[in-house]
Amino acid sequence: MATEHIEHKLALLPPLPGCYLMKNRDGKIIYVGKAKNLKNRVRSYFKSSHEGKTARLVSEIRDFETIITSTDKEAFLLEITLIQKHQPHFNIKLKKGTGYPYIKITNERDPRMLITGDVKKDGGYYFGPYPNVYAAEETLHFLQKVYPLRRCNGRQKRPCLYYHMGQCLGACFREVPKSEYDAQIRKIKRFLNGQVSDVKRELREKMQAAAADLHFERAAELRDQLRYIEATVEKQKIISNDHTPRDIFGYYMDKGWLSVQIFFIRQARLIKREKRLFPCVNTPEEELESFILQFYKRKNNVLPREILVPKGVNQKVLADILQVPIRTPQRGEKRALMLMANKNSRLVLEEKFRLMELDNSHTVGAVQELVDALQITSAHRIEAFDHSNIQGTDPVSAMVCYIDGEPAKNEYRKYKIKAGDGANEAANTQEVIRRRYIRLLKEEQPLPDLILMDGGEIQVHAAKEVLEDELGLNIPVAGMVKNNHHKTADLMYGPDYKKLDLDPKSEGFYLLQRIQDEVHRFAITFHRQLRGKHSLSSQLDQIPGVGPKTRTKLLRHFGSLNKLKNATIPELREIGVSKTVAQTIKLSLK
Repeated sequence: MATEHIEHKLALLPPLPGCYLMKNRDGKIIYVGKAKNLKNRVRSYFKSSHEGKTARLVSEIRDFETIITSTDKEAFLLEITLIQKHQPHFNIKLKKGTGYPYIKITNERDPRMLITGDVKKDGGYYFGPYPNVYAAEETLHFLQKVYPLRRCNGRQKRPCLYYHMGQCLGACFREVPKSEYDAQIRKIKRFLNGQVSDVKRELREKMQAAAADLHFERAAELRDQLRYIEATVEKQKIISNDHTPRDIFGYYMDKGWLSVQIFFIRQARLIKREKRLFPCVNTPEEELESFILQFYKRKNNVLPREILVPKGVNQKVLADILQVPIRTPQRGEKRALMLMANKNSRLVLEEKFRLMELDNSHTVGAVQELVDALQITSAHRIEAFDHSNIQGTDPVSAMVCYIDGEPAKNEYRKYKIKAGDGANEAANTQEVIRRRYIRLLKEEQPLPDLILMDGGEIQVHAAKEVLEDELGLNIPVAGMVKNNHHKTADLMYGPDYKKLDLDPKSEGFYLLQRIQDEVHRFAITFHRQLRGKHSLSSQLDQIPGVGPKTRTKLLRHFGSLNKLKNATIPELREIGVSKTVAQTIKLSLK
């Protein structure tokens, strides 16, 4: 149900295109969407019933704001900009660095061929993407032998080694005519576009001539190049007589999940397939539009000559933004490929659902085993605590949260022990339990069904004292006990701190083991980070010219001693350190 505040804002919404930003109780933007009619779209979140990811989104919305645009195109562009800026939790977000390599012919007086993943608008020619770096490298090496351009630095007044090997046109010692480069580039383009018959004929003629002249090593090398074409360039089945580079997007949606398939068609062949799965908030067509724009906004994705999309996607706006023809195939080979992409999307999603059902049966069974062993009503939400220190110094504590047997990492918390006595386990436990649950009570946040302490009777007793005597909470507390090998051994519970007889091969025991390992890892990692900062801070205190403000700047920016040691003087100057102090820091840490 919408609150009175939201009801008033909904009444003021205009029936215009634009973007809307949903916010949670902390004012954090958790979802960005676009709409042709803001009034209808935003109201639908609060006036309709939802399920899955949309229901979870709506349950967290406490406020929203809107930005009106003049056109649908402006709303598309603004949505992508806002998603990239705020990285909202409920939006589809693409990971960086997941592109593929391309072969590039540089735009220079003496052009070169090279492999790159960084695509720029620099006038160069880009071919690809290639399924992997090895395939791109093999193709590049082949082209350098058959259609050489420049491989040296140029202008060195003598022929380079590559010129003697026949892999450089000689920019090293002469001015190569532009027409000579253009002729080679035309041949390279034909080859990379799948027209390899001319290349094969030329190689076969050269091989026969070399064999006739008794140059058997050269003939064998040419034979190997022919085999390479047959093994790599021609090994994939031609799926079309049309050599237009195109990308095909298919999708399937079910139970709030969107499955996307992208087919890369190059040289009339299907050279690569990508698949993605996302929980979906809006209609699948709108989520796919957002996905496509983000997909091509990444710097290492080159736009093809044509993009094929399913019916219902806003082709006009996408084409306007990407400046590439966007079409929905109606018949023939293209339609068959689109149907194949949709079918693959469905198979991938159905497989995910089957795996989720299997995983869910394991986790639900494991949680139920703990409930039965402890004889409690529920273990929907489990919170576990562990402490870490070295000989009592820099004491810290950490809390991990498991919901329905799965880690909820956004709920994890770190604590610096304020009392500073790392050797006093009881006092540390009480401080952390007190801080955690006083805060939850004040903020009216959900309390756990079960609390697990990484330790024995001392920690369990200390936690119960705070919960029951100070806060009046009746939450079950159990202790995770380890054996001599520091492995999970038992679960301690009850007024007499009895060790429960858990089957070490049961799902419940494995869940307990995972929780104990995870909270220990989280606490140790936090302690190492803190200790590293303290170590760096103490070293900085001894450097002349480094005062409290400079020390804070250095700690925030670099975070570790290794990063600070490897920093250059210009990098130190960038954060406001004077040249003299920067030089002193470098000398002191050397």
